[in-house]
Amino acid sequence: MGDCARLLTNCIIYYNASILSDLLTHSDSCGDAARVAMLSQVSPVAWQHINFYGRYEFNRQPELIDMKAILQLLIQLPLE
Repeated sequence: MGDCARLLTNCIIYYNASILSDLLTHSDSCGDAARVAMLSQVSPVAWQHINFYGRYEFNRQPELIDMKAILQLLIQLPLE
């Protein structure tokens, strides 16, 4: 059980870090200093957006996650 939990934890941290890294790179290249400062305070160790309960189906032909689409949605969000 410990190895599964560690694997799941690492997958979530990688997913979060990947999104944060892309968002930081984009914000920095656009000169958005406020967003860069905010992102420097965000940790990739977060679970609230992950559904650990429910039904999961693993298809033979899974749909790939469109990281660029996720980034575009996050770029449009206002700073709070």
